[in-house]
Amino acid sequence: MREAEIWRLLAANLLCALSIVLAAVVPAFFLDGFSVLGTHLTWLCVCSVCVATLNIILHLVLKPNQSPKRRSFAHKISRFLKCCIYFFMSCILFHAIIVLYGAPLIESVTETFLFAVLLSTFTTLQCLCLLGPNIQAWIRVFSKNGAMSIWESSLQITSLCSILGAWFGAFPIPLDWDRPWQFEQLFVAI
Repeated sequence: MREAEIWRLLAANLLCALSIVLAAVVPAFFLDGFSVLGTHLTWLCVCSVCVATLNIILHLVLKPNQSPKRRSFAHKISRFLKCCIYFFMSCILFHAIIVLYGAPLIESVTETFLFAVLLSTFTTLQCLCLLGPNIQAWIRVFSKNGAMSIWESSLQITSLCSILGAWFGAFPIPLDWDRPWQFEQLFVAI
């Protein structure tokens, strides 16, 4: 059973990585003048949508945390709405953190918010898919030695690496955003 879970997790992570690569390649066939560097806002949107869609589909297909209880339709709708609210709140929180770390507040609000959505997609959406809107489960998983399954360990690693990768991507960029080649969200997203 454990080996089968490892293979399922590996397949899920490889598909997520493939969706990011495809988000950089496929739009060039459908959108005129598309390039990751030239149309970075479009790429951020496409990448966020691809990763979010794939995460949701993988969660529905693989069902890593299958609950033995049957839930009512009203409970599922309530849970879905809570997840949407949590995701939007995480976008706002990441946007505020990115601005506090030096991104322009007014001039590049679209770029900064789209990067916050991308970061939320890599971190919060996966937590919502796996753990749901249960704050106690989130605290348990992200506390020391709190992961109880291979999926939760992967969730810890993916979320931590996404946040650290975003920070290390922005770390070498000087905090003067007046140069046109300094797209803060592009370097951090790559």
